[in-house]
Amino acid sequence: MQSNLAERLQSIQQRIDGAAKAASRSKSEIELVIVTKNHGFELALELLALGENQFGENRDQEASAKAAQVSQSLAPGELAPTWHFVGQLQTNKVKSMLTYTSVLHSLDRLSLLKELEKQLVKTPEATLDAFIELNLTDDPNRGGIELKNLLEFAEQVLKVSQIRLLGVMGVAGLGVEPAVDFATILSSSEKLQSISASSKYISAGMSGDFETAIGFGATHLRIGTAITGNR
Repeated sequence: MQSNLAERLQSIQQRIDGAAKAASRSKSEIELVIVTKNHGFELALELLALGENQFGENRDQEASAKAAQVSQSLAPGELAPTWHFVGQLQTNKVKSMLTYTSVLHSLDRLSLLKELEKQLVKTPEATLDAFIELNLTDDPNRGGIELKNLLEFAEQVLKVSQIRLLGVMGVAGLGVEPAVDFATILSSSEKLQSISASSKYISAGMSGDFETAIGFGATHLRIGTAITGNR
């Protein structure tokens, strides 16, 4: 019999706690971002009722509609969730994304940075938290910033006053021992902190490898199906 949402969530929370203890870390250092893509807005409402309020999406068309539906469903005074954009973002979707997203995990190219700056300046009080996405492969055509270009790109990000650079984001590759890529992400984080001490956060770890990621300093876990079930 398939476990229900509350049971799956509790199981993941217990595993996060166990992995944090094994790494001599506090669970309070780790943010659980539940990836709700391909599920209806009702799932987000169920998760809110269970005490979770950090949700990840990777397609603007789905995410913008879902965020609006959730907002309309909240009772007066009820706290709205924080939406994290975790997929590759097209520049023509930036304006829409900024209307509901608080955290961008996939800042991966200069053209996207320029469009974010262009749209943010239209609302002087607006800010966006962001992670630089790393390209952990040897293919320069893959999404993400090549490791050799990290500091140069980070310096450009730091010039945009309305973007708060949180740190780096990476995805362990297929056919690669996750620990190898997570070690690279950690070393890249340390490199970034040499020019921006506050950019100390690491977005890494998904349903199949989050416990390993915790051992390599992950502060933001992007977990979907292990909690939400099959889409």
